[in-house]
Amino acid sequence: MSTEPELSENPVEGLLDIMRALRDPATGCPWDLRQDFDSIVPFTIEETYELAAAIAANDPAQICDELGDVLFQVVFYAQIASERSLFDFADVASAISTKLLRRHPHVFDTQSEESVTEAEVKERWEAIKEQERSLKKQNGILDDVPLALPSLSRAQKLQKRAAGVGFDWPDLVGVFGKVDEEIAELEEAVQQGDAGAIEDEVGDIFLAVVNLARHLRVDAEAAVRKANSRFESRFRLMELAAEADGSRLHDEEPTLLEQRWQNAKRQLAPNLPSGQ
Repeated sequence: MSTEPELSENPVEGLLDIMRALRDPATGCPWDLRQDFDSIVPFTIEETYELAAAIAANDPAQICDELGDVLFQVVFYAQIASERSLFDFADVASAISTKLLRRHPHVFDTQSEESVTEAEVKERWEAIKEQERSLKKQNGILDDVPLALPSLSRAQKLQKRAAGVGFDWPDLVGVFGKVDEEIAELEEAVQQGDAGAIEDEVGDIFLAVVNLARHLRVDAEAAVRKANSRFESRFRLMELAAEADGSRLHDEEPTLLEQRWQNAKRQLAPNLPSGQ
């Protein structure tokens, strides 16, 4: 007969107690017991996206809920590591605290009274990051850009790193020119009918546009996520309009579909930022 596990009244300790109970070999949850580092990764990525969606929706209650889901992921990894005598939750908290202290000497160095600008903070940050990469034997500028990042986010981070050593366009003229150049190269590949070259050139266009977003101080991943949301909202309005007319979109001519699309854009325009 199983007994109910004792849970601490401290919220963080209580969460750790719950995680230990879920992983208890004798009385734990079969699903939780089957998990390891690799199997949890997809759930971690999913929860992070759900948090981003809650933030985009500006829903405080949902943001709080999704933050809890993300925290649970951290606790899950830490529990598995503790069982393997690798590290535990306290080690994780200690490691990030040490890192934050090291990366913010302008805040935590009580011996220094000098004030620093945001530009100086960024410069020091990059210098500290470079030291950390060196300690990890990551000598290349791009070595620690995670492969698991979404493609647009990773492209923007790679380009930012490269720009840090001067490999960058000095102004927007060159960036726009590069976008035009890549589009022309795609058109040429299409004319030649080279499937491999077409794929390569489409990828190059994405990189060029991400670089343009970076120069314009726009987060490429967030911009596309918002664009997806706008598309969904407009398309649903098209479906509703067709239904109201006793029709279905797949039965309609392209000219009517375009008309419905423009009407949907106008309907949603008051709810969108200027220029959308």
